[in-house]
Amino acid sequence: MTTLKARLKDDLTTAMKARDELRSSTLRLTLTAVAKEEVAGTAARELSDDEVVKVIAKEAKKRREAAEAFDKGGRAESAARELAEGEILDAYLPKQLSDDELAAIVADAVAEAKAAGAEGPRAMGAVMKIVNPKVAGLADGGRVAAAVKQQLAG
Repeated sequence: MTTLKARLKDDLTTAMKARDELRSSTLRLTLTAVAKEEVAGTAARELSDDEVVKVIAKEAKKRREAAEAFDKGGRAESAARELAEGEILDAYLPKQLSDDELAAIVADAVAEAKAAGAEGPRAMGAVMKIVNPKVAGLADGGRVAAAVKQQLAG
């Protein structure tokens, strides 16, 4: 068992003993998502820590999107619960890049893409191809895309 998955299980046990309903339900759903990912495909397999982080990031993104939808629908209590679940999951994710760090990585990628002959808004794909491996798991895709668009626009 990977160390991150073991940590999730240990934290679930602790939350259950403490009768922390929010944390235990969040961790249960996350462990279910991990287990589902492990049996997806042709053969069952054990996920690496990096793959578990991707599953947790996907779950955290679902929580943010659900909170936004609940907020727009006027269901503040449900939105607050989704945000709280997202914060619990964020503790298991690597520290996110700051806006300045992200802008520096994107600026380097834009310069690299320009050196390869790609310029203007049409260079978006080329720049994203350079940036994504560098920021995988460290920044939300929407933030990355926005930073790239801003840099390409001038």
